Amino acid sequence: MAEHDYVIANDTGANVRSDINNVLSAIVSQNSKGTEPTTKFAYMFWADTGNDLLKQRNAANNAWISILTLSTGAVTSATTELSADTSPALGGFLDANGNYIQMQKGGDIASASPTVIDTDGDYFICTGTTGFSAMTVAADRHFFLEFAGALTMTHGAGTLDLPGGANITTAAGDVGEFVSTASNVVTCVNYSRAGGILNADINASAAIADTKISLGTAIQAYDSDTAKTDADQSWTGSQRATLVTDNDGSFDMNAGQNFKCTPSGNFTLTFTNFANGQSGFIILVNSGGHTVALHGNSKADANLATTVTTAGTYILNYISDGTNAYLTNSAVMA
Repeated sequence: MAEHDYVIANDTGANVRSDINNVLSAIVSQNSKGTEPTTKFAYMFWADTGNDLLKQRNAANNAWISILTLSTGAVTSATTELSADTSPALGGFLDANGNYIQMQKGGDIASASPTVIDTDGDYFICTGTTGFSAMTVAADRHFFLEFAGALTMTHGAGTLDLPGGANITTAAGDVGEFVSTASNVVTCVNYSRAGGILNADINASAAIADTKISLGTAIQAYDSDTAKTDADQSWTGSQRATLVTDNDGSFDMNAGQNFKCTPSGNFTLTFTNFANGQSGFIILVNSGGHTVALHGNSKADANLATTVTTAGTYILNYISDGTNAYLTNSAVMA
């Protein structure tokens, strides 16, 4: 058992050495004795053998703090108990040392206006059908609500911010994820439908509004009769293209498939914007007997141009391979 006033007094050599040894004994034994040291300093240790506790003097040097049990080395409850500290502070990021921080399901919450978020968990079942536009909750909470039935959450900027600024009508099994950015100021950061429709733009009826995804503009509106170009089709309705009138004898394949041409003078039969596989017809009304020539990309037998130069009406057939158009003609029809 040892204690010391931690002052080395002037004395003879032997006495000074003895005094130094007593200081060292007090230090190595943590000032161990059954009663508190007579001389006390802030932050000093005391092995309180009378109570089997290692204690440390507080900063104000007016009380002792129990650290651990001497006989077992177990830390005392005063050291480990944080429940009395409503705002324990860390000096840096929390390192979970390879473990995880577990969330906890709290007791059920009855819907109300406002709905009160309890502090006994992070995940709650929200019962009842009372709609609300605000919540009573402390700042900096991250929590989930699973709804037991139908109620309406009303969007309120600054109190309850909902996705897309739209009200949400809940259904049993829906889950919302919320963050309180300030006291009683809540943002819904995610909302999942029990039926599988996820967050994003949900309107009050849980349907996706046409105006929000531009049906028919941004995406094609559903039509069971819409043909698929990569599948065989059984046509039950008429499929036709309007005749394109082109009187200059130059036929743009991008303009259409079937043409009608009534020339007012001599012309060279020409095609532009060749499309591989495109075929069609040309009604040629050459009532004036105007001379017809063939462009280099318009392929026909040697007599076609001569035949259709004669005044009359003709049907010309064509098919393109992407570079040339190949033509045949009917006899004069009128």
